[in-house]
Amino acid sequence: MGSKSSYHHGDLRRTLLDQAALLLREEGEKGLSMRALAARVGVSRTAPYHHFKDKEDLLCAIATEGFRRFIGVLSLESADLSETNVRQFVHSYLGFAISNAEYYDLMFGSQLWKSGSVNEALRQEAQASFRFYLEQVRDWQRQGKVNNQLDPLRYAQVSWSALHGMCRLLIDGIYLDPGSMGPMCDEAGSMFWRELQAGRQAGKAPASGPGAQRSSH
Repeated sequence: MGSKSSYHHGDLRRTLLDQAALLLREEGEKGLSMRALAARVGVSRTAPYHHFKDKEDLLCAIATEGFRRFIGVLSLESADLSETNVRQFVHSYLGFAISNAEYYDLMFGSQLWKSGSVNEALRQEAQASFRFYLEQVRDWQRQGKVNNQLDPLRYAQVSWSALHGMCRLLIDGIYLDPGSMGPMCDEAGSMFWRELQAGRQAGKAPASGPGAQRSSH
C-alpha cells in the first residue's frame, strides 16, 4: 500500500483511477466510495477530491479512460481487411469487454448515462469512438474494399449494436459456457464479412457511399 508521500500530483490521479477500477471489479459500484478509494491508495480522505469533485465525476473519468483504451480495439486497417481479420476483430471486441467489464459497464451502462451526470470529456470520448468506427467503414468503401452499395452509417450502427448485445449476454451471465464465445465470434465475423462483400463490384472504388453525407448519429 502506498503512502501519500509516495506520489507526485500527476501520478496520484492515475493511481486513483486504476485503483478505483479495481474496486469496481472486486466490489461493484456500491463498494466504491471516495473514502474507500483513499484508504486503498493510502492517502488522506480529502486527497481524491483534488482530482475528482465527487463519485460521479470519478465514474465518468473511469469510463472516459475505458473509451480511450477501446479505440485500439476498433482499429482494422483497410489493407488488413479479410474475413479472418473481421472475425479476429469480433474476438478482440468481446475480449476487451469481458476482460475490462468494470470499464465496459460504465462506458455503456444506462445508469451513468441516464443520471444526467455525464461530463463533457466522457461524452466526447464516447462519440469519438463511434465516429472512428464509422469513418473506418467509409474508408474501406472509398478504397473499394467493400460493397459500394453499403450504407456505412447503418452498417456501423447495426454491427456495433450486435457486438454490444453479445457482450452483454456474456457479461451478464446469460451465456455461461465460455466455450460458446469462440463460435459466436466466428459466426458474427462471417456475417459481417458477407454483408461487407455482398454485391461488391471488384476493383471499382466509389467516390462516396450512400451514407457518406450523413452525420455519425
